[in-house]
Amino acid sequence: MKEEIREELVGHILPFWMKLKDEENGGFYGLVHYDLSVDKLADKGAILAARLLWSFSAAYRVTGNSEYLDYAHHAYRFLIDKIYDHEYGGLYWMVDYRGRPVDDRKHVYSQSFGIYALSEYYIVTGAQEALDYAVRLYRLIETKGFHHERNAYKEEFSRHWKVVPNEKLSENGLLAEITTNTHLHILEAYTNLYRVWPEEEVKDRLINLLGIFYHRIFQKETKFLKVFFDKDWNSLTDLKSYGHDIEASWLMDDALKVLHLEKEEYKQMVIDIAYNISDHAVLQDGSLANEKEGDRTDVTRVWWVQAEAAVGFLNAYERTKDEKFLVLTKNLWEYIKNHLIDQRQNGEWFWSVEADGKPEQRPVVDPWKCPYHNSRFCLQVMERVGEG
Repeated sequence: MKEEIREELVGHILPFWMKLKDEENGGFYGLVHYDLSVDKLADKGAILAARLLWSFSAAYRVTGNSEYLDYAHHAYRFLIDKIYDHEYGGLYWMVDYRGRPVDDRKHVYSQSFGIYALSEYYIVTGAQEALDYAVRLYRLIETKGFHHERNAYKEEFSRHWKVVPNEKLSENGLLAEITTNTHLHILEAYTNLYRVWPEEEVKDRLINLLGIFYHRIFQKETKFLKVFFDKDWNSLTDLKSYGHDIEASWLMDDALKVLHLEKEEYKQMVIDIAYNISDHAVLQDGSLANEKEGDRTDVTRVWWVQAEAAVGFLNAYERTKDEKFLVLTKNLWEYIKNHLIDQRQNGEWFWSVEADGKPEQRPVVDPWKCPYHNSRFCLQVMERVGEG
């Protein structure tokens, strides 16, 4: 399985994205339609740009292929030169194909991906400038984006860092003032930052985030995570996001390992979430359902959900040595191979597959559809399984 996954990364996923390098305007093309036609004039989002920087940096770190480092350099320059707001700080939500802001809102979620990517780039380059920008984004989140009284991270801001309604990260007909998704990716970003900048303040913020998950987000009775909240941490809906739960399981465990934090209740939370998702979300074909709202289960097989579940189950196996999780990981890979990987020439992964087995005709690349989840899945397997 490991060799198949390595080949998927180096022979399929990364070459797909390498072809999208925009030599004329910088960065990478921001839209590839379902029919695989490339829109070279499409806008370019901060999330996609940061995830590309992370993916090529991490791929170089794991494989040693210097070609990936060249693409990381290219991604870095666009992120810093065009998407970073050098007047007011932070990353714009969206720029046009030439790098001019078209949506200058700042979201804590996208700032966190900037930290995540810049920290990874620093790991492989040692470029002090990259670390400096990562720390700047960290300080922006902590000074502008954290509400001390509520012990919660805010969501969306104007260019000038005035709070605005959280339109970008609210879903399911809600307008949430606090989201699990944003907190999860701050945790992820700070974990990577702490690897390269092990300051006590970052450690304190990570420990606080783990406490937020344990006391505010994790439901000890059901073992699910709550998803959307009002400003006072009241849950807004009965929604279970299976992909976010299993992703949170291994990302929280990653934070525990980086911190060398031996807190039994947190380790148990990680394990409980993995078992819970294995009991409630795995479908007969080995894939993972998307979510459940009330009594309605959405069985769409979304690309990132499958990728994160495979890593989450592999991590759970390492924690528990329960062979069940290895079987689940292998079954997910079989599903991904047979249904999600786009076998068309110049394809990558489909956005999702419907219950009837047909791919949903959504873009292959857009501001959210990126290489981070599937490239990270491949890299995690390659690192965790080991050589030989």
